[in-house]
This record gives sequence, structure tokens and C-alpha cells, in this order.
Amino acid sequence: MPKVHLTGEKATMLATLYGRALDAEAPGSILHDTMAVEAVKQIDFDFAKVGLRRGDHGAVALRGRHFDGWTREFLAVRPDATVLHLGCGLDTRVYRLDPGPGVRWFDVDYPEVIDLRRQLYPPRAGYEMIGSSVTDLSWLAQVPGDLPVLVVAEGLVPYLREEEGKELFRGIVHHFPGGQLIFDALSRSGIKISKHDKVVRAAGATVSWGVDGCADLEAIDPRLRCVTSLSAFDIEGFEKLRASYRVFIRVAKFFPVIKKMAGVYRLEF
Repeated sequence: MPKVHLTGEKATMLATLYGRALDAEAPGSILHDTMAVEAVKQIDFDFAKVGLRRGDHGAVALRGRHFDGWTREFLAVRPDATVLHLGCGLDTRVYRLDPGPGVRWFDVDYPEVIDLRRQLYPPRAGYEMIGSSVTDLSWLAQVPGDLPVLVVAEGLVPYLREEEGKELFRGIVHHFPGGQLIFDALSRSGIKISKHDKVVRAAGATVSWGVDGCADLEAIDPRLRCVTSLSAFDIEGFEKLRASYRVFIRVAKFFPVIKKMAGVYRLEF
């Protein structure tokens, strides 16, 4: 039973894993991530300490389902492609989606996170794990740059320093012939508020990179085009969340500053 001693942004993955596990065991599960349930059972860690509030698991699962959907859309059009799951944590996306034989899938995260993944999850064809900080771009040398790429960065961008994040995006754009980057981000005001988030505080993590819209992202590199910008409050399925979430979302839609605090983006190049 592996023991976990993670701090900072690395530790936030435990809250996400726990949220998906709680959702999988709840009536009317959104994501049905049964592998997350088994992973939680195998880890020697007190998950009551992750800072997840009662009922938060639905929002965690909903975000995961949204990015699963965008990933399926990309692979339906490009069945021969590379997928980079950056800051993968203990996400089981490659197993949930079970991509076809033409897909090369790489999960990238800190070495200690990848070591834990290897203890919890089985190998599979076309799937590799890379132990590295995503901002140390030397890891890109391990990934062939000959196919279109889908970059999935769920729950990562706010934890990057702005210049490091921009260099990461540029490095990917220059390494591959084309593709998409899909991710969630907080606005600059959202960054300020999220510093008081219970999960962030429980992990001792730091959030820093705020994105206020497509113009911020397209300015990173001339090849980048923002094709989808969606408020996190507009993700399909919020009616499945607990009542207090639903009320907050309805109210937030009348206040643009609040509605824009968290968004999901799809960039093409």
C-alpha cells in the first residue's frame, strides 16, 4: 500500500482523485471513474485532509467529463495522433477513453507522481509515462513530433508561472505540425480568490497564472488560434450538481466578472 507524501501543486491531485472516486460511488455518477475508487483504496493517505467540501465531487467529475468529451472529438477526427496529458496526476483518462491503436498517448508529471502511477495503474499498448516537470522542456525530446497533437492540461495552468507556461505552449507549438491545446484557466481576479480555496490551502499550493481571455492566449505565439472559450459555469451538466452550486451558477451568470473567473479553452495551431 503506497504511502503518499506530496506537497504544493503535486498534492492537489489527491483532491481531484478523491472527487472522482466519490462521484463514482454516488447515485447518478457523472464520470463513472471506478479506477479512481480502486486507487483511493490502495493509497495510504487520509483523504479527509484534501480540503474537498461536501458535494464538491460533482464539479470535479463534471470538469473531467468535459475534457473527456473534447478529447473524444479530437480523436474521432484524427485517429492517428499524439496525446499529451500534462500534469496528469492520478487521472485515469487514457483508460476511460481507451484510444485506438493509432494513438500514441503520453502522461507527463513529476517523477514521484509517475512512480505512484506505475504502482497503481497497469501498462497498456501505445501508452507511456514521462516523469518530469512539464516546464522542463527537455521531456519533449522523448515524444516524436511527426503527428498532430492533442494537449490536455486539466487543472494545470493556474499552477504554472506565467512565463514558464507561455514557454511550454511555445515549445509544444514548435515541436508538432499542428493540433489542439485544451485546458481550464482562472482569470487574474480568479487567481486572487482561489488563493483562499480549501484545496489549494490544504495542499500548500501556489496559483499564479491568470488568463483573462483569448487575446492573452493568442499573444503567446502567432500560430495559436482560440477556437473555443467557455465559462466554466456554462459547461453542460451543471443541473446534476448539488443545490447550492446550481444557485451560485444562476446568480453568477448575471455578473460577468464572476462568470469569467474560470474558463475552459480550446486552442488550435
